[in-house]
Amino acid sequence: MIYHDTLEFAHQLDEQDALKAFRDDFLIPKHNGEPAIYLCGNSLGLQPKSAKNYIQEQLNAWEDNAVEGWFIGNEPWLKYHRLLLGPLSNILGAKETEITVMNSLTVNLHLLMVSFYKPTGNRFKILMEAGAFPSDQYAMESQVRFHGFDPKEAIIEVAPRPGETTLPTEDILKQIADNANELALVMFSGINYYTGQFFDLEAISKAGHEAGAIVGFDLAHAAGNVPLKLHDWQADFACWCSYKYMNSGPGGISGIFVHEKHFNDTSLNRFAGWWGYRKDKQFLMAPGFEAEIGAEGWNVSTSPIILMALHRASLNIFEKAGGLQSLRAKSEMLTGYLEYIIGRVNDKYGEDVYQIITPTEKNQRGCQLSVVCKRDARTIFNYLAQNGVIGDWREPDVIRLSPVPLYNSYIDVYKAAQTLFKALGAVK
Repeated sequence: MIYHDTLEFAHQLDEQDALKAFRDDFLIPKHNGEPAIYLCGNSLGLQPKSAKNYIQEQLNAWEDNAVEGWFIGNEPWLKYHRLLLGPLSNILGAKETEITVMNSLTVNLHLLMVSFYKPTGNRFKILMEAGAFPSDQYAMESQVRFHGFDPKEAIIEVAPRPGETTLPTEDILKQIADNANELALVMFSGINYYTGQFFDLEAISKAGHEAGAIVGFDLAHAAGNVPLKLHDWQADFACWCSYKYMNSGPGGISGIFVHEKHFNDTSLNRFAGWWGYRKDKQFLMAPGFEAEIGAEGWNVSTSPIILMALHRASLNIFEKAGGLQSLRAKSEMLTGYLEYIIGRVNDKYGEDVYQIITPTEKNQRGCQLSVVCKRDARTIFNYLAQNGVIGDWREPDVIRLSPVPLYNSYIDVYKAAQTLFKALGAVK
């Protein structure tokens, strides 16, 4: 695609966009009475207009049936979570039995670590990317301390080369190979929250298994954003949140993936709860935990139906849009256009004041572009907000901008870039 730096070209792309109607399925915040340019789906996705109806349906069921809502009605709550598994299996590249929906992201990460971080005398180390989201860092630190190890010895962080911001795949694989005899777990983000780099999860999974380690992924910034094939990649486990690219509300429900190769592994520890008990005997209330086969056996607590209803509202829009396969093509175009327009802003200004640190290669990024502002960064970010462009700030000088294919337009991208240009004049 040859891009052009004109409003007319952006309008033309929007007219040709087969997915443009889905923008009307979301509530876009207003700025001075007009729709804001919302480029912050990497942090919180927009509210589907249908969300209120999905919640109201469950409030009605509660009103009409009270406790019997678990067993009767059009969508009995006891099995409500299973309504989400079909759409999620497509988004994650997993079998429905390998997925369950529960809790929040870091809670799920800890629960999965109980099963899959099994340090032994010499094999006790965890390999992860340097600069992972703090929750992951804190989780790894606390897990290794729980097992009696010093995080400084037990955690290996793969850092970018001097002067670089992203990680070459070969560096990750080399670190795995170099530490093969000591690795218990390879734990990587799908997409690094700061740089927007989409890691080669298939290669990481293969290398980790060749080293004799378990491989897990935090997909907070990847689920609903980039193509995933968790089953085929042989990942051992994964978890994610749903409130970013899957638009399921602030603090929305999380989920986990456990590969089917582990379903019959009785050596795995787990923190158990009644909700994960085998379904054919669940109401016998017998002592002694017997896990349900599949990822559902990792469930602990009762399904939060209202949160799941919010999640379902968005997932059904994904299905209507043709799934992630359809959305990915537009995502690549939108982000590519944003990259091009930011380059034109630098050209017009005569200086590379905006440096994109997210990889240029499409297969190494999703929606997000992380932009280093080399001049008055915080002032420029504030100028964007004051002029109706909602992005995301990360210290010390990075603005994250994420055009989401379900609700962002090419005109959004064009206008955001023009605001970046105007900001430079305003901060002189």
